[in-house]
Amino acid sequence: MHLIYENVIKNLVLLWTGNYKGLDEGTGEYELNPTVWEAIGAATSAGGSTIPTAFGARPPDISKDRTACTADTWSFWLLYIGPILLHNKFKRHIYYDHFISFVKLIHICLQFEYTKDDIATIRSGFTQWVRDFERLYYQYSPDRLSACPLTLHALLHIADGIEAAGPVWAYWAFPMECFCGRLQPCIKSRRFPFASIDGHVVATAQLSVVKVKYTVDLRLGPPKLDIANGTFSHPSYPTCVLLPPRRISVPVSNPLDAGLARKIAIALSTRFNKPMATIRKHFKADKVEQWAKVQRLDDGDRMLASSMMMAELDDRRDTTYVQVPPRYEPVTFYGQLQNIFIVKLGPTPDLELDSETTLILAAVRTCEIILRNDLDMHYYKKDGPVEGVDMSSIQCLVGWIKTTDRKNWVVIDRSGSLSCPYYDPED
Repeated sequence: MHLIYENVIKNLVLLWTGNYKGLDEGTGEYELNPTVWEAIGAATSAGGSTIPTAFGARPPDISKDRTACTADTWSFWLLYIGPILLHNKFKRHIYYDHFISFVKLIHICLQFEYTKDDIATIRSGFTQWVRDFERLYYQYSPDRLSACPLTLHALLHIADGIEAAGPVWAYWAFPMECFCGRLQPCIKSRRFPFASIDGHVVATAQLSVVKVKYTVDLRLGPPKLDIANGTFSHPSYPTCVLLPPRRISVPVSNPLDAGLARKIAIALSTRFNKPMATIRKHFKADKVEQWAKVQRLDDGDRMLASSMMMAELDDRRDTTYVQVPPRYEPVTFYGQLQNIFIVKLGPTPDLELDSETTLILAAVRTCEIILRNDLDMHYYKKDGPVEGVDMSSIQCLVGWIKTTDRKNWVVIDRSGSLSCPYYDPED
């Protein structure tokens, strides 16, 4: 962790901004214009509003205060934000390609398990990356020897460490760093700091013993989801539960929007493979319930329906964009979760239903993906139509950040090929 996030990436940033140990570009062209770096920092900070809290702390403006960046902050910036905001920012594209090669190797290092081919890729990949670094930044000049610190050489031994000790996430320093971060606020006395730390450690140990001995939940933080308290669950949907507030459609005072009702009918027509005329006989828009939130169970994400939560979203991070896995076509489906519906259908031979059936549906405004880069990041320029999907298809939250030229949005998806282990201080 310290090798990558506290040293190598920071040194790269210092080189790009012309602040590395008094070195200039030499024969290279890797320094970014100050206004470009300021724009990258501003875009990083602005992205905090559109990246869900579940992804980590709000990223700071790295062009103004890099001291506020923790290893976790640099990790997220390196893996997800940097590849987006650095695109087309260097005078020569070779420096961006070199950075992306580094990102790809880190993604492989963070896998939960490795094959022999993966380890071989890590070994040969870092060997080539270090050689390219020496060519691009060291430039084989003795006067620039300071560009090659020991941490650069240490990259060559990551594969050896994996072979000797296992995946890097099993022994990285995040747990210890997070523990130290939790100790700092406990220091109440400048004169006797260790007494304060000792008291906190003892109290934490006592709580741990109580939890084990009496099998009670003493989690200090947000309470666990209480499914019985005003929520809705159904056996047909074992992976999720709906959370209030909710809204019941009333024909006169609170009718369901006609466009949304049609989207629901289309979704039902697709589900039951019946014509719209048959669906309209049994689907009653005035009996539809709308809910504001959906929680994926087993430590999944909590996602908000934008139509019922927009006022709440004005001063909080956006958690309305979701991923829906492909079913009929081999394309990735991203969009904004706008509505959550409960639709109840009575028994009818027209739909081949023997008993009352409850469906949880969602209205998702799709993102029209225009391209995908080598890191499986999806770019889109505008929203597409609203589609009705079954709630079981909604998989997880995604973030999104705007490119510095303000022309496109880029989806930040931590699932699939970009998933990586993370540290939970409560585990």
